[in-house]
Amino acid sequence: MDNVNRCGWVSNEAIYQQYHDEVWGRPVYDNLELFAKLCLDGQQAGLSWITILKRQQNYYRAFANFVPSEIAKFDDSRVEELMQDTGIIRNRAKIRSIIGNAQAYLQMEQQGENFSEFLWSFVGGSPKVNHFSQMSEVPAQTEASVAMSKALKKKGFNFCGPTICYAFMQAVGMVNDHLTDCFCYQSCGGVSRETSCS
Repeated sequence: MDNVNRCGWVSNEAIYQQYHDEVWGRPVYDNLELFAKLCLDGQQAGLSWITILKRQQNYYRAFANFVPSEIAKFDDSRVEELMQDTGIIRNRAKIRSIIGNAQAYLQMEQQGENFSEFLWSFVGGSPKVNHFSQMSEVPAQTEASVAMSKALKKKGFNFCGPTICYAFMQAVGMVNDHLTDCFCYQSCGGVSRETSCS
């Protein structure tokens, strides 16, 4: 994919280009994948996304492949083990946030709430396609991300402020924020459940 136009935030690193080309902005509806992505976006608070992206597989290893029922069992001794794991960001609050998020997820499940339907409800159930031509036009948060953040916090989730929620919404294709001259925007601007930026 040499000599193609990509969004301005993408560096020349292969892992970043692959993420942009094949993952970012692609609609995700799977409950567990959405849970994992929300947790990972929370880990980038105060950091660049590439920092987390390079450690993504380590996070899946450390956090039981992001299976909430397994993470919810993590106790203080497990937290201490994770604090020694150089493959992840060793921040106690962030580690505990994933455990707390797993417990909140399970509570929603026990109450009969579908995690995917809950999250997608903030964009009316289908992707919102934006038409930004330059990075300066892309917002850091929106009314929808503020509403999602408040709702998630009310349910017990952490590290899910409005800016993190908007980054999450972009990543899982709830909003298509590929710039209009990006090849992903041009090839799948009318992104839907059946199409993706891959």
